[in-house]
Amino acid sequence: MARGEVIGCFGLTEPAGGSDPAAMTTNARRDGSDWVIDGTKRWIGLATIADVAVIWARDEGVRGFLVPTDAPGFTATAITGKFAMRSSIQCDITLDGVRLPADAALPEASGLSAPFACLTDARYGIAWGVTGIARACIDLAVEFTRERRLFGDALAAKQLTQDKLARMFVRYETSVLLALELARLKAAGPIDPVQISVGKLNNVQDAVAVAQAARQLLGGDGITSAYPVMRHLANLEAVRTYEGTDDIHALIIGRALTGHSAF
Repeated sequence: MARGEVIGCFGLTEPAGGSDPAAMTTNARRDGSDWVIDGTKRWIGLATIADVAVIWARDEGVRGFLVPTDAPGFTATAITGKFAMRSSIQCDITLDGVRLPADAALPEASGLSAPFACLTDARYGIAWGVTGIARACIDLAVEFTRERRLFGDALAAKQLTQDKLARMFVRYETSVLLALELARLKAAGPIDPVQISVGKLNNVQDAVAVAQAARQLLGGDGITSAYPVMRHLANLEAVRTYEGTDDIHALIIGRALTGHSAF
């Protein structure tokens, strides 16, 4: 996988909901020296084209397993009908008596701390990635309003337009600075996952606000496929759900502030 010779996928989320991985129902049991896995996963990226799946299942605790996707009993089906993330493949996975050798279990991945470590890095990546969407929307809105004429002048010359653009840019700059600070904290040593939740929650919400303002500035053109704003908005709505919903990150931050878990 590191050499790019095979594709992997990460099987944690289940159909009943991704926000409570501790309640997973996919199970692993010993049968002699082998493991046998039964269960279902949902919204697993690239599963239909992956060569190997990292599947999280419960026995006495939670373990990670390396599962070849051509193993008997492993089925991946692409999810269709999506309005967001259409260039990516998300899948349902069914594991029906998938038999694995003993060494398929990841030896140092016991409990939920291992998949959560992966989620923390993914959330950090999102905190950066959505700033690119915000910047793209700002660039587009500036160019469009410079060329669009309204009431005898460029739309960009209007006070309300400049107010919107200024607020969009402040949100963008704030998000970039927050992501940069997270990068510095990660470079200095282990980072508190709560800080990552702050970045993911704030930057996604800021990007949504920027894209919504860009849609307004483009008027009717903003809802057409001639411009990417509605595609960005649809994708951002998906980002608000995956790698921890807005509500989950708010609860993570709230627990850190109060000492009380509200999950």
